[in-house]
Amino acid sequence: MSRTLFYRYDRHIRSNVISPGPTETPVIDGQPADAIARIVSTIPMGRMGEPDEIAKAALFLASDDSSFVTGIELFVDGGRGQV
Repeated sequence: MSRTLFYRYDRHIRSNVISPGPTETPVIDGQPADAIARIVSTIPMGRMGEPDEIAKAALFLASDDSSFVTGIELFVDGGRGQV
């Protein structure tokens, strides 16, 4: 979708997507330990992400540091989307 938006609209507007993986949030706190262990077993880095890790990726894409980045899907998922 990000690439479609990039090609369809003004090329001076950057369009990127963040795809977060399982993340430690209050919703996760209420899950049984075995369910969390099953989820973590699917993540190559062996742990869930932290909300600030997702936020830092968003801040990077919103900053001038990514001024030449467009049309990407940035997986912030501990490698889960690559397996």
